[in-house]
Amino acid sequence: MREDIRSFISEVSKPGRYTGGEAGALYKDKSLMDLRVAFCFPDVYEIGMSNLGMKILCGALNEMDNVWCERVFAPWPDMEEKMRERGIPLFTHESGDGVGEFDIVAFTLQYELCYTNVVNMLDLAGIPVMSADRDDSCPIVIAGGHCAMNPEPMADFVDIFSVGEGEEALPELARLYIDMKKSGAYTRKKFLLAAAGLEGFYVPSLYEVSYNADGTIDGIEPKCDGVPKRVRRRIVADLDSAYFPDKTIIPNIETVHDRVTLEVFRGCIRGCRFCQAGFICRPVREKSPETLCRQARAAIDATGYDEISMCCLSISDYSQISSFTDGLLHWTDDARVNISLPSLRADSFTRELMDKISSVRTSTLTFAPEAGSPRLRDIINKNITEEDILKAASLAFSSGKTQVKLYFMNGLPHETDEDIAGISALASEVIEEYYRTPGVNKKQRPQVTLSVACFIPKPHTPFEREPQALPDVLLEKQKYLSSCITDRKIRYNYHDAKVSRIEAVFARGDRRLGAAILKAVKEGETFDAWTEYFSYEKWLEIFDSLGLDPAFYANRTIPDEEILPWDVIDCGVTKEFLLRERHKAAEAIPTPACHEKCSACGANAMAPAEECRWCPGGEKKNANAPAPIIIPAPEKPGASSPKPDPALKPVRTVRVRFSKKDSLSYIGHLDLMNTMSRLVIRSGLPVWYTEGFNPHPKLVFATPLSVGHAGEREVVDVKIVEDVSDETIVETLRPLTPAGMEIIEAFTAEGKLDRIKWAENEIFVHTSSDISGVDIEKLFDGPVIIMKKSKSGEKETDISELIREIRAERTDGGVKITAVTAADSSKFLNPSYIAKVVKEKLGVPEDGGYVEYTRKKLLLEDGITEIR
Repeated sequence: MREDIRSFISEVSKPGRYTGGEAGALYKDKSLMDLRVAFCFPDVYEIGMSNLGMKILCGALNEMDNVWCERVFAPWPDMEEKMRERGIPLFTHESGDGVGEFDIVAFTLQYELCYTNVVNMLDLAGIPVMSADRDDSCPIVIAGGHCAMNPEPMADFVDIFSVGEGEEALPELARLYIDMKKSGAYTRKKFLLAAAGLEGFYVPSLYEVSYNADGTIDGIEPKCDGVPKRVRRRIVADLDSAYFPDKTIIPNIETVHDRVTLEVFRGCIRGCRFCQAGFICRPVREKSPETLCRQARAAIDATGYDEISMCCLSISDYSQISSFTDGLLHWTDDARVNISLPSLRADSFTRELMDKISSVRTSTLTFAPEAGSPRLRDIINKNITEEDILKAASLAFSSGKTQVKLYFMNGLPHETDEDIAGISALASEVIEEYYRTPGVNKKQRPQVTLSVACFIPKPHTPFEREPQALPDVLLEKQKYLSSCITDRKIRYNYHDAKVSRIEAVFARGDRRLGAAILKAVKEGETFDAWTEYFSYEKWLEIFDSLGLDPAFYANRTIPDEEILPWDVIDCGVTKEFLLRERHKAAEAIPTPACHEKCSACGANAMAPAEECRWCPGGEKKNANAPAPIIIPAPEKPGASSPKPDPALKPVRTVRVRFSKKDSLSYIGHLDLMNTMSRLVIRSGLPVWYTEGFNPHPKLVFATPLSVGHAGEREVVDVKIVEDVSDETIVETLRPLTPAGMEIIEAFTAEGKLDRIKWAENEIFVHTSSDISGVDIEKLFDGPVIIMKKSKSGEKETDISELIREIRAERTDGGVKITAVTAADSSKFLNPSYIAKVVKEKLGVPEDGGYVEYTRKKLLLEDGITEIR
């Protein structure tokens, strides 16, 4: 944790975003590194730490002994403001060094509305935001991710785009950088030219884009020899041997996805004509069930998470789903690990699969019909029937599920009002199917949730040339669908049409949009992916001021012969195939899935034939053929150890004393509880679990500490079901703690924690104010009335009655106060109230005078004896 953020970090929202020190974080000696990489996620920590791609790429680079890849996240506006006020640059989580000091700065582009954050982060790092303004002393700025499949809107800001899958490509680029540096051949210009010669890297400064009078593109040509006319997307052929982060960083605060994410396969056999991922991730490559089970078990043991989420476009299309689920369910139930399923294909959701996942701890299953009528499903190539959908719903209901979520789109090409009304009609049929399903509890209330997105034409799809409907039209479609829904058992959620339009502008944008991105950042337009910061009107003003027409990008039909901004990228699927699919859509002609008939999309040329089981010559394994599963033995007991006998009772309650300091001081009590729970699970200690829907270790904590307050001798009670010595408990837990936590001792608890009545606190007020002549102890002799916050609101409270003892010591840097304060659940005094009174008396501004809080001890009724 950087020292220069301590004075204000408690004042920002969720300070745990910025402090680092998580268990599993990797630290290297930077003086021994040949290359340092700052890997930036252009959104907040909670979202970035849930991103599997970032974990894979950082891990792949850190596998190299001479490379250190550190993490960076976009600071929330309140944090950015304080950093800019104090001249603090954007910094990394591990070393805390400024991002501008690194050799390579990498960004992952997952969403178009994060583009402004990328530019803002470069500016905050002190790096020239325009690629053309950087010299040899500047870092190389690279970017990848799905949005890099149309790199042009960000071409002004990025030196190199990594196109496709990066876990083999980025180490190759790193080796090139190191070799050129060591040989003395490195200059920025030479490195960019050399990088352009590697497969999967696009250097926009080496291409010239020319335009026609009507604003369309006339050509995209390389400026020099050795630069390919089109950049081929990079893929990893063998996922079984590819790097996977089974031992990963465990965040100290809650993230969007607090669970293990397991990538099952890449690619898709279906070919939905609107779906970008379904085309740019081809060909299909699967991991073996053995690899998946090994990775899942290792990740659970390493993290202490209680849930595994399957990451793929459709888990029910995995050709070895039966063998895989057999191997996974062999141990997950006993290990109290839940399996989270993504959206399922209704036509491949079988009774066998339903039976296998019937124990999954969720009452909701998700399916994606995408369109409300058979005609429109044929147009978009969603090859499922209403019968498939109702059969899948019936299977879900028969297994005890009561809720189904259905994904749809509105504004699709060739959509009519009948198609929209069909969404409501299909949802009603699903409700009726519940009551038609034998064996369900008819007294229970089924629920269908409709999640309806706006169609956005995406590059490298058959619909890349189709127009998006204008926001007013999309809004009318949304209102019409709402009017069709009359059953209260149907919930309806829809996307903001204005947000979707800006997304479409950048999805189909060209280099000229760089000026709009830069202007938006200069005018404070960041975090556009967040509702509270997105301004449609502001974007329209920016486009208008620069002579850019959003309708040109988002809302017009693009002719077959027109050059597209992303034509410089070869995604593996041929242009001819995409045009064929576009014309078939206009005639409502579906295309068979890959496992039924190869449609010659071209993707089979990207990998050895045996790696794509559906391409000609590929190995078409029988999805129902059982494969031998070798269940790996757990590295240690713990998450993978069997459940204890329900009749087994705790042997004793162990009280663990620990410290919570430094970076860990800035997480809240719920985050501390989660951190400690995962720590105990990872330890493999035989602890008692709660019973019910979501079992977890039975832990009891003392009175919570406020965010920003340290604790030197905190306690937590753990129930042990086997005879384990205190020394073993301490020795087992100590190596697993995050930075800022130390396990001090463990002992048999003497009574319950409600015996705690007082706490000894140290309050250090940093101030340069003159404190001579101020008797701080006497400030609290008589009544001290303040407005104290409570659950019922604010009320006047005499805090002197909640202070048993107080003394002060003056230092050069301010004043240190030691106070014994009430710490009972019914009578509790937050030490910050004492600091507030002292600061007022000393004339220190409320937002000045940095204060450090440390709870030294937890005391019994006498205010002297420490809890044991």
